[in-house]
Amino acid sequence: LRRNPSEFFCYHYSVAELEKAVFGGGCFWCVEAVFKMLKGVSSVLPGYAGGSKPNPTYEEVCGGDTGHAEVVQIEYDPAQVKYQTFLTIFFASHNPTTPNQQGADIGTQYRSVVFYTTPEQKAEAEMFIKTLNESNKMGAPIITEVKTLDKFWEAENYHRDYYAKNKNKSYCQVVINPKLEKVQKEFADLLNK
Repeated sequence: LRRNPSEFFCYHYSVAELEKAVFGGGCFWCVEAVFKMLKGVSSVLPGYAGGSKPNPTYEEVCGGDTGHAEVVQIEYDPAQVKYQTFLTIFFASHNPTTPNQQGADIGTQYRSVVFYTTPEQKAEAEMFIKTLNESNKMGAPIITEVKTLDKFWEAENYHRDYYAKNKNKSYCQVVINPKLEKVQKEFADLLNK
């Protein structure tokens, strides 16, 4: 029995459009581990952005001469998690008042930076920083850069899921674990269970 193709109905299922956000807040191993815990996040990739050297290597970025920061690129479903949530977690999980430094990690590659991918992200990030600075006039001012994302360069594969693969290494124990514990305690409702 043959049917006319016009008898079949075509159903269109809408797939959520994923958006991207890019943050640099020190070592990308830390930042990746923090953002991977959040609901609505489909991927978190470590990489480099903000510099002039095309396709930089980890060694080049660590040398401090490329202008790149260690960053993570987050792909997320805006129906499940808002950009505001990323800003909240970002500013709560690193020190945005120290120029080119997070703890013992020192250099321009460890600067605090938000790379926006839309005008809306830029406006939200700038307003978020303004609000934080106005609410804490006695504290050190936030020096986080807000810049357009020109290009994201994916880091070498061995940086992906670094924390998950190396939980027993001293850097993970001493530096990353406290950040994760803080986020888990303060933002439990935003995390994957």
